[in-house]
Amino acid sequence: MDAAGRFVADAVLGIDTLWGGDVLCASGTGRFIADSWFSDEPLPPAYTHEAAAKLRQAGGVGGKDLDGAVIDTYMKEIDLRGAIAGVRKEAAAAGGLRGSYLDGLAICLETMFDLAMEVAGKGEPVPYTRAVEASTAKAPEPSQPEAKRARVEELLGRAGYTGSLLEAVDAWRKERVVPMASVKAFGAAVIAYFDQLSERNLLPYLPAELRPIPRANIGFLPIKDAWFSGSMNYIGRARNADGSPQYEASYEINASLQITYPEFEQLVSHEVVPGHVTTFAYLQNLYVRGKAGFEASVLTMNTRAATLFEGIANNAILIAHGVTEVEQLPDEDLQIGVLLALLQDDAKNQSSYLTWGEGREQAEVAATLRKDFLVTEERSNKLSGAWGRHPLLGRMYLPAYRAGTDKVAAMRRAHAAEKVLPAIYGCKGLVDLQTVDDVLAN
Repeated sequence: MDAAGRFVADAVLGIDTLWGGDVLCASGTGRFIADSWFSDEPLPPAYTHEAAAKLRQAGGVGGKDLDGAVIDTYMKEIDLRGAIAGVRKEAAAAGGLRGSYLDGLAICLETMFDLAMEVAGKGEPVPYTRAVEASTAKAPEPSQPEAKRARVEELLGRAGYTGSLLEAVDAWRKERVVPMASVKAFGAAVIAYFDQLSERNLLPYLPAELRPIPRANIGFLPIKDAWFSGSMNYIGRARNADGSPQYEASYEINASLQITYPEFEQLVSHEVVPGHVTTFAYLQNLYVRGKAGFEASVLTMNTRAATLFEGIANNAILIAHGVTEVEQLPDEDLQIGVLLALLQDDAKNQSSYLTWGEGREQAEVAATLRKDFLVTEERSNKLSGAWGRHPLLGRMYLPAYRAGTDKVAAMRRAHAAEKVLPAIYGCKGLVDLQTVDDVLAN
């Protein structure tokens, strides 16, 4: 590991620890901002220090039973400000694509650190605009669901659904619900289908070295009473006899989640193939082959890279089918499901904007998400509550979905597949929402 890697390891796992995350936990119930640790490198003091274990046990800065002295001890022993400054210094020294990526990462890490200090009562409030700009590289803005909503209404009308739009959506959903008791079987079948589509419409545009890499080594695990609808956990630590990675992941899905089959198809393409699991597996392979730096092995939420990854995932169903527009998908029922999924991600941004940008109460935000973005009641409550009002996720991550989706969609419209697909999957170097433009410009 080079100097940049050491600083990244300390900064990412240190901030993850401040927020109560455990990157080695196989479950999303224990993870937080650090999405992966598959490098086989020793864990840094930011993770292994005695005070780090106490912070994780207490749930981090937001923990109800956290002793403030634990934070003070941790901050005294682990120089997180120095680690972030080190990332900036190495970014300047590296220059080029890697330098730009590291510099953007440092901006996001610094913002997450300051948000942690705000929550702990040890720092000034972080302006909402700063938080959104850190992770999305653009100012906050409200979502504009009108066009998607109108298209859903048109398609539902053609399918014979009447009444108010929300009534029609609810009726459409009710007839297509995936039984959670059979989610493993459904998941395996849909994963296999999208893996085949990816062989046809993604692999021909990527380097030959990536073709043997498992794109979907994952299993679905229903869990009860989760605060999230689902969690993709990329593990990446299993090894074959020859030492090569197995590229394994798991997907925990809320056992109480109500989701239709078309929306489930979008979910699988988003979370698995050719979405998150595929993206992370390719980056792990690039890291193993020395084509990407250590920072590619400790992928992190609330960053510009994560925003790009969400954009890839939300466009993954279009990538799999080899199209650029929802209306080009082969089945109108699937189009409805994809539009509803995209409206849900528009709702995530709107929840953030209304909650933190305008100071609206949860009940008002929930009602708006249900009415204007056609989300289920369960989703409207979670997006306006546990997600939307979270001091970090609500300000930095919820806006990332919409920002990433729009950016990747625009790039796919502007560039041929043979140019844009290798760029966004890291084949030209590890990129984020901004630095991918530099790759595409060459």
